Amino acid sequence: MKVHEIHEIHKKAELRGTGVVHSPGEDVWCPGTFRLCPFEYVVDIFRSGSAALLLVVLALFVSPHSYGAFGVTDDGQALVVDSGAGLVFKVGKTNGDILSLRYKGGPELQEPRRHSQIASGLGGSKVASTIIGGKVIKITVATDENNGVVKNLTHYFLVRSGVNNVYMATYTAAEPHVGKLRWITRLEQSVFPNSPKPSNTREAAKAIESRDVFGCNDGTTRSKYYGDAQSHGKDRAMDMTFCGVSGQGVGVWMVYGSRESSSGGPFHRDIQNQSTEVYNYMNSGHNMTEPPRLNVLHAPYALVFTDGEPPRLPLDFSWIDTAGLDLLGYVPASQRGAVAGLATGVATGLPGLIGFSNESAQYWAKVGADGAYVSPLMKSGNYEVKLYQGELAVGAALVRVQAGIKARLDLSATPVPLTLFRIGEWDGTPAGFLNGDKIVMMHPSDARMSPWGPVTFTVGVDSVAKFPALQLRKTNSPTTIKFRLTREQLADRILRIGITCTYGSGRPDIRVNNWKPAKPSEAVEQPRSRSFTIGTYRGNNATFTYTIPASAFVAGENTLTIAPLSGSGDLTQWLSAGWAYDAIQLDEKPAH
Repeated sequence: MKVHEIHEIHKKAELRGTGVVHSPGEDVWCPGTFRLCPFEYVVDIFRSGSAALLLVVLALFVSPHSYGAFGVTDDGQALVVDSGAGLVFKVGKTNGDILSLRYKGGPELQEPRRHSQIASGLGGSKVASTIIGGKVIKITVATDENNGVVKNLTHYFLVRSGVNNVYMATYTAAEPHVGKLRWITRLEQSVFPNSPKPSNTREAAKAIESRDVFGCNDGTTRSKYYGDAQSHGKDRAMDMTFCGVSGQGVGVWMVYGSRESSSGGPFHRDIQNQSTEVYNYMNSGHNMTEPPRLNVLHAPYALVFTDGEPPRLPLDFSWIDTAGLDLLGYVPASQRGAVAGLATGVATGLPGLIGFSNESAQYWAKVGADGAYVSPLMKSGNYEVKLYQGELAVGAALVRVQAGIKARLDLSATPVPLTLFRIGEWDGTPAGFLNGDKIVMMHPSDARMSPWGPVTFTVGVDSVAKFPALQLRKTNSPTTIKFRLTREQLADRILRIGITCTYGSGRPDIRVNNWKPAKPSEAVEQPRSRSFTIGTYRGNNATFTYTIPASAFVAGENTLTIAPLSGSGDLTQWLSAGWAYDAIQLDEKPAH
């Protein structure tokens, strides 16, 4: 770049202190007017031979608000990390906790009573630091086989020169004794008034369920389990981008990066925020549909510091692949493969998704309008593959992934039978049903929920929005469905009731007019969790089918009632046997 071009850049920036100049070469920290300034610019000025111009340009780089030098020091109790760009934090030398967080000379951001940490703190651990290539600080926190919290876990903090991000990676050979693997950032409440409302439990007046769901005086509810699209506080794994809090001149955000080593698949939802606590849950016991993945690296993810604005996405993690960081369990792009193909048969109007999973990794790829898909780069190995229609698995296969190879795999969906009537869509969710859009944001008892019923629903008359998303034994049972048949439609027929998860081994107990099945339906295996009271309807999708004889029907109006059947006891009105609905349909084709 020539000197006159540099002059134009400075002129356009108008010396407001907001310019960020990018270059394909190395960046150096220039406090003040320009934050990251390519070293080549200064070199070009030297080459121009203009000493006066050099002095002018260097003067532009001078600022009264300069920050410390990039590096790491030891204060006796902690390793003190300075990004060189305004972020300074301390890592405890005996436990690997973050003890202090300061941004651009501002107030202490770290909650003083509790640290930021993995699990609920690792206890005794080895902590060491190194600087790689003069550009990356790497702090390694490791436990051994005698650790009482989690054995043989290795956690990394990575900081790039001139960048106010704390990149992290966590290798785990065992599940922590607390039953969850999470990073939790605990921040000072007074500095961050703008925390996401659904999970801001400090506004609550009383506990209404366990010690983690709270009620406010106006009848609304708060919990770390709840979030909305604005706060990104309860996003599906496939949609996770960032979540965080902000205050005057500062924002702290978790950017989630790869979910390949997490558990639960593309639709799993977990805790991301509570008041001024910002999390990265990698696995938990919160309606988890598969066991945790062990002997894998959870990476990368990052804690991003800004002047209050949300982080710029996508965050660049690609540098980790070539930085020579020697992270335990890291698999570079050169040792990965991919899968591509066509997916057919997904119902019109519903999104298609391909999911891949094995014991060490999970991935997903969206199906395009033309049916084509391409996976992200994947670890080598054999994978189970599912084709999803919405969140409902409608096709399956196996595939082998090899390094440097893009495998071909085409999938097709099993078609849903035609219907005499259907309530809802076969998409694996309660979307469109009464209160179905609120489950992830609030407790079912919340004053913002529409009354649950019991509901009487008339096919062909009532909107699907009248039909309840949840069926609970002590809250809104039974649900009654009225439908009409002609004399020509009287035949043995199959009734299908699709659910997305259950609580208390609940399964449908049905009656059609005066007829009941001779044998109750069998319970479906589900995660041992509270499910829909903790902000999720996602469990193991299942369809209960009933062959109803022609003699059970009448020409004209028929009545179907559905109520939960379970041998388990009910704890409360809301923690009672039941399920979340996917769809209900009576097949058009006779059963025989």
